[in-house]
Amino acid sequence: MTDSTSKIYLGLVAVGFTTLSIQLIPISRQALIWNRCLRKTSETLSQVKAVKKMNDDSKEVLTVMICNGAVFEPKLKMNMP
Repeated sequence: MTDSTSKIYLGLVAVGFTTLSIQLIPISRQALIWNRCLRKTSETLSQVKAVKKMNDDSKEVLTVMICNGAVFEPKLKMNMP
């Protein structure tokens, strides 16, 4: 009796673990994409002179904003006669 009960529990644990693993695949894939964006954006921003003068926290905030999709449109000033 206890042998069949332990097999049932082991089967339930296996099914639960498999289900959890399958559900974590999209989350881990999104984390991989997010980390890649942060790394590449940080490397790119470190080449900009104005960003080199910023402290580390400000650089991190700017990097996160860019990876989140914040788009800054520069306002062009034109001198037209």
